[in-house]
Amino acid sequence: MFRFAHPEFLYLLLILPALLVFYVYIVNARKKAIKKYGTPELLVSLMPEASPKRRSLKYFYLFFAIAVIIFIIAGPQFGSKLETVKRQGIEVMVCLDISNSMLAQDITPNRLEKAKQMLSRLTDDLNNDKIGLIVFAGDAFIQVPITSDYISAKMFLASINPSMVSTQGTAIGAAINLAMRSFTPDESTTKTIVLITDGENHEDDAVQAAAAAAEKDVKVNIIGIGTPQGSPIRIGNNDYLKDNTGNTVVTQLNEAMCQEIAQAGRGMYVRADNTNSALRALQNELEKMSKSEIESQVYSEYDERFPTLAWIALLLLLVEFLTSERKNRLFRNVKLFDHD
Repeated sequence: MFRFAHPEFLYLLLILPALLVFYVYIVNARKKAIKKYGTPELLVSLMPEASPKRRSLKYFYLFFAIAVIIFIIAGPQFGSKLETVKRQGIEVMVCLDISNSMLAQDITPNRLEKAKQMLSRLTDDLNNDKIGLIVFAGDAFIQVPITSDYISAKMFLASINPSMVSTQGTAIGAAINLAMRSFTPDESTTKTIVLITDGENHEDDAVQAAAAAAEKDVKVNIIGIGTPQGSPIRIGNNDYLKDNTGNTVVTQLNEAMCQEIAQAGRGMYVRADNTNSALRALQNELEKMSKSEIESQVYSEYDERFPTLAWIALLLLLVEFLTSERKNRLFRNVKLFDHD
């Protein structure tokens, strides 16, 4: 496994575009200065040893050396030893509704984006726990298997959208059943399901699925996302989803259904709004759960890889130093960098 020991230093790479802009500015300024003394084509014969291409080459040697040095500062490392470690934590399977109704904007910026923001922050706060992600609409499938790799989980989270599930609807029961099958086999591990949905267009027996999970000591916590008043579903910049008769569809949070499912699953129900109150309530609920011993595969030893990059940076700086901005008089007729 590859990682950077100090990834925050990678922000220094943002100076590279600025260096390119600065170089373009210097080149243009030099050309304007030369034009003050006459036509550049005529001045070439007066400066036979000048080599703009060599000057550019020197700059780009320095440019790439700076880029390599930034990577060195960030501390590149490769994992060299994979081992199983035991920690105290819980397993959390998140079921995220990605039906079209989740595009409604009664929650800012819309229901789905608000849910993704909450899950991203929830993942940031996990410690020694495992998390998995299931997306569902008319059907459900695993997006992220149960894992302790929070970075990968957040990467998959960012790409979620309603087009991932072709069958529309809200198959909450199917999502809960799939979550139950997605936990690790270890029966001693504390497990819970977090369901984020607007509860609309409910299709299967979600209450029965939640009750079956509770019988196996897996609580089903629900975050209802949306408002009871509802909102049209924006599709595109200036249009809204319409039904078969041409009327604009207004989607409403089915709060009663969400509460019934949470009660059957012996879990918590909370409605999300434009604040972070629902996230805090969920975090408190997970924090109260008893931690159990869970196993994770982790890299316990990392080999430093900066020496290789250091040699590359040194070579680039050395070549930059040895590259003259002027043509060598002995090899003036050799067209290595300049072409007529």
